[in-house]
Amino acid sequence: MPLALLALAVGAFGVGTTEFVVMGLLPDIAADYGVSIPTAGLLVTGYALGVVVGAPLLTVLGGRVSRKRMLMLLMGLFVVGNVLSALAPSFGTMLAGRVVASLAHGSFFGIGSLVAAGLVAPDKKAGAIATMFTGLTVANIIGVPLGTFIGQAVGWRTTFAVVAALGVVGLLGIARLVPAMPRPEGARLDRELRAFRNPQVLLAMAMTVLGFGGVFAAITYIAPMMTEVAGYSEGAVTWLLVLFGVGMFLGNLIGGRYADRALMPLLYATLGGLAIVLALFTVLAHDKVLAAVAVLLVGALGFATVPPLQKRVLDQAHGAPTLASAVNIGAFNLGNALAAWLGGVVIAAGYGYTAPNWVGAALAAAALGLAFWSAALERRTPAAGVPGAEPVAADAVRAGGTGAEARTPVHH
Repeated sequence: MPLALLALAVGAFGVGTTEFVVMGLLPDIAADYGVSIPTAGLLVTGYALGVVVGAPLLTVLGGRVSRKRMLMLLMGLFVVGNVLSALAPSFGTMLAGRVVASLAHGSFFGIGSLVAAGLVAPDKKAGAIATMFTGLTVANIIGVPLGTFIGQAVGWRTTFAVVAALGVVGLLGIARLVPAMPRPEGARLDRELRAFRNPQVLLAMAMTVLGFGGVFAAITYIAPMMTEVAGYSEGAVTWLLVLFGVGMFLGNLIGGRYADRALMPLLYATLGGLAIVLALFTVLAHDKVLAAVAVLLVGALGFATVPPLQKRVLDQAHGAPTLASAVNIGAFNLGNALAAWLGGVVIAAGYGYTAPNWVGAALAAAALGLAFWSAALERRTPAAGVPGAEPVAADAVRAGGTGAEARTPVHH
């Protein structure tokens, strides 16, 4: 794997850390600003919504910039947002800093996926994407617990200052290691938007929303579920989240390894397995050991869907994948927000802290249904006949790529 992937992984590590670390620091932040925990929770919601909005917005605005330069600009924006959070004199300023940092999130992973895929041979694309996303999974194993520890020991502002420093390292790594990649020929907004006329692109994004949403329906409420149902202490929740991060790391490796070989079968297995584990989690949550195993499996099965779904979008976008790739990253966060809301609804309705697991199982099962539908539609409709698609060279199809990749490999 090229060293440039290391620079992308470092950036992903910083982005992943700032996204999740705030969950462990909410009590300290709320106390410092004199706001309630639910109000402080807007820092999580605001970030997720910022990703959904920022992914397409910044991708469109950066359409006239080379991908390497755009990645550098996004990391710069990420650094500014975290510095603003670290120095924020008021809660409103803190929230603004979170939103600024989140705007870079979707475009970074979307464009970064394209750059990573363009650094390797067509049959290695999913593995390269997974390598970049390794930074995000490692953030949940190391970055989030370490950031929480630093915040609790020294102050939460120090945590955000350290994350900003990570962003600087990522920016310098991209500047030094990522090769110059000119703006793709013919890259125009109207062409990028045409990709959304392809039902396969929309189905892949819907699978992203529902599949990963199933994960967050359960994990958002892991603290009360583990303490009130499984019987863990509050201090054990941090290590359970580390276990979830380990599962994400393993799932990412599995997804990256097999998505290039058998993408749709992998989606069938992971989405089906996720639906089953989430359904069983309702019962397993009553036993400490089995609950911990379930947390690990939810992380592994959930994140094993990320490389194949991201590659599915890139493959189906047919020569104009930049906007679609970024929007798919926003789809992950849209799924997170939707699932967290639905999980809260069933808890508020009195069904208990394990009820979100049923919500997650239903979402994952729905994503599995969409995967079967997508495959059936693909068998019936040749690629050249799909609305918004462009002719695909036969030799590129055999290699696992698109005709655009065969024509202009350097641009991806």
